[in-house]
Amino acid sequence: MNIVLTLLQVIQILAAIAMIGLILMQHGKGADAGAAFGGGGAGSASLFGATGGANFLSRTTGILAGVFLVCTLGLAYFGNLRTAPASAGSVLEGAAAPVQAPAAQQIPGATDAPATVAPAVPAGTGAAQIPGK
Repeated sequence: MNIVLTLLQVIQILAAIAMIGLILMQHGKGADAGAAFGGGGAGSASLFGATGGANFLSRTTGILAGVFLVCTLGLAYFGNLRTAPASAGSVLEGAAAPVQAPAAQQIPGATDAPATVAPAVPAGTGAAQIPGK
């Protein structure tokens, strides 16, 4: 099983690299508009002929895209065979129990009494609380 997965990964990587190269070699549709205004006079002297390059590159790219898709589907299928089968129960049944905060009795010296609040300071005594030099 590991040999099949490794072989599919190698084929997929090679197909991806070849697709990147072929896509970068193809000219875009905007290149035809530039040739209409006088740029690209050597368009007919290409390696595959006037229109043969576009057909060859686009067909090869399509074939490599199909190979890439088949490898991706194969990796997904064989990758799922390696995992443990899912149980018929709910996903929430396997969830961990929530962690509860410790009670006040478990902490030494803690009491259940609410914390005391400092008494309110009268409004006119603010200057008396500022320490002097």
